[in-house]
Amino acid sequence: MHERPSLAHLRHHRTRPCLPDSWLRRRYCGVILQPDHIARLRECLEGFTADAVLQTLGTPAWRALARNETVPGLRAVPEGTSCEVLTRLFTLQATINEASARRVFGDLLGHLIDADILASDAAGIRALVDIRPYGDETHDWLVVSDLTPGLNGISSQIRPDYVLGISEASSSLARLTARRPIARALDLGTGCGVQSLHLATHASEVVATDVNQRALALAQLTSHLNEIDVKFVEGSLYEPVDGTFDLIVTNPPFVVSPPEGERLVYRETDFEGDDIVRNVVTGAASYLADDGMCQVLAAWIEPTGQPWDERLASWIEPTGLDAWVVRRESIDLPEYTEMWLADSGLARGPEFSRRYEHWLNWFTSKGIESMGFGWINLHKSGRNQPDVRIDDNPAPVREPVGIEFAAWPDRLKSIGNNSLLERSWTVAPDVVEETIARPGAEHPNSITLRRTTGLAPSIQLDTIGAGFVSACDPELTAAQIFEGIATILGLDPDETKRQHESLVEDLARDGFIVSG
Repeated sequence: MHERPSLAHLRHHRTRPCLPDSWLRRRYCGVILQPDHIARLRECLEGFTADAVLQTLGTPAWRALARNETVPGLRAVPEGTSCEVLTRLFTLQATINEASARRVFGDLLGHLIDADILASDAAGIRALVDIRPYGDETHDWLVVSDLTPGLNGISSQIRPDYVLGISEASSSLARLTARRPIARALDLGTGCGVQSLHLATHASEVVATDVNQRALALAQLTSHLNEIDVKFVEGSLYEPVDGTFDLIVTNPPFVVSPPEGERLVYRETDFEGDDIVRNVVTGAASYLADDGMCQVLAAWIEPTGQPWDERLASWIEPTGLDAWVVRRESIDLPEYTEMWLADSGLARGPEFSRRYEHWLNWFTSKGIESMGFGWINLHKSGRNQPDVRIDDNPAPVREPVGIEFAAWPDRLKSIGNNSLLERSWTVAPDVVEETIARPGAEHPNSITLRRTTGLAPSIQLDTIGAGFVSACDPELTAAQIFEGIATILGLDPDETKRQHESLVEDLARDGFIVSG
């Protein structure tokens, strides 16, 4: 599963959502539509898919848009077909003439203007929110959010309750999520609702929360346009939900910044430092069902004088949950500050420089050395001794990495049952061997196993380890293989087994070998 420009037709079974009375009675931040208006809007947007937009724009204009440049797209796309009009209106944020808009929306146009989805002025019709085609290999969706700022290099301040659309962060969380059939899922801090779309493909019930009423309104419109049933509740973190969940996913507003000044709800909170992430982690155990998982796209403070992994372990260990943390990046404070000041729409100039220095001074006063980014995966296994693994892995991965974390609980079970040496093992199908040697050399300088999917881990082997992997067979136990290797090499069989039992565990833990 991944976001991509080429998408197949939406084929999953759709259920008609129950529209709450509040949707009809209340005006959430200017967005309100009657059920029949939503159905008609869905019809107007038929065929407005990522595939169609890519074909309409052409590859050069598509790539330019990825760089926030719309000029190639505006030159390439006339106001002809419905898809062309919608591409200019939403994707390129262009003003279109009223005749083109009425040709696409008919008499629904007035309702869309009243709902603050579109605006009309002397120049024509323009979008006030973004409706973005999105999907995975088997689904086409439409995602409603606020407009993307910064097109064509124009900096603009964004509203405090701004609702971020599809981003690299939301796509990353979608790719790392373990997809398995489940009863109940929680989208914690839903934003525009994109995670709920994915969750609805494999969860019988989806609950989505947010503190931002505008986000809830736009996420609700997202779900209704896609005819997906999601329960939306307003509140912070786990506060508004009851019961337990088989899967919790979240990309919390984790930006760490000085507390002064206006906060952008989609990225910042009133929590101090990285407490938002800490509270997500420490609170998860109470809301996870047995065998449930919580997956967090996170950022955390890396303080001066304390190892980052030690600090995260102090959050995790009291929960009693298994954990697999993967740090993907560590960013120095100047780069971090530049990134988030630019993200807020602040143009370069005296105010930018003033705030830049203020951020750096604040970080220094708090003893912050750098910021870490990565994935925190938690699992409620019920084991007496939780397995807490914290890795530093900035290397490229093979998407989607969700398959790695979906397999993780079963791997832990496989190494925690009986003796690893008394069981048979087979080599996983994605494993390759890399041997480096001088031409004509009798023995290699190094032997490395690599997996070609998921996190794509690698492990170096000695001759005995390589021999074991080569001989893995359902008919032979690991002990029998090591005994045979020891006999060939003239080594003590018991000592050989003792020295390499930990290797079997490492190979199984990282998915190189599979029990049975």
